[in-house]
Amino acid sequence: MAQTSTTSDQLISTLRDTVVSMVRRDGPDLSARQLGVFLTCYLQEGAHTVRGLASTLNVSKPAITRALDRLGELDLARRKVDPMDRRSVLVQRTLKGAAYLRELRSIMNEAAGVPATGRTTKAARGEERAPRRAAG
Repeated sequence: MAQTSTTSDQLISTLRDTVVSMVRRDGPDLSARQLGVFLTCYLQEGAHTVRGLASTLNVSKPAITRALDRLGELDLARRKVDPMDRRSVLVQRTLKGAAYLRELRSIMNEAAGVPATGRTTKAARGEERAPRRAAG
């Protein structure tokens, strides 16, 4: 049970550090809903529609539309009418969105103490160095 609590605390700390870094940097500031829509589009394979995102995230279609309006303003995602079903709107990824995701991954790795090589540092894993003994 203590391990689960420690892991949860580490995850919450990483989330906090990530959000603080995102707020402090010069770039788009996304709400939790906008970030949820963005990450769903970029991390889940397949075509995404407004209707599908609303179902996946369990929010209304107007809420998805508002989030996509903001993502579109920032060129992090764009909407396109589905040529196979003109009633359906597809959500497409953008180059700027892919770059934003790379930056987000980098910020999260830094917050989690993961160096560029992808290995977690001892400090981030909670491993402390044993004190050195004095030569004598």
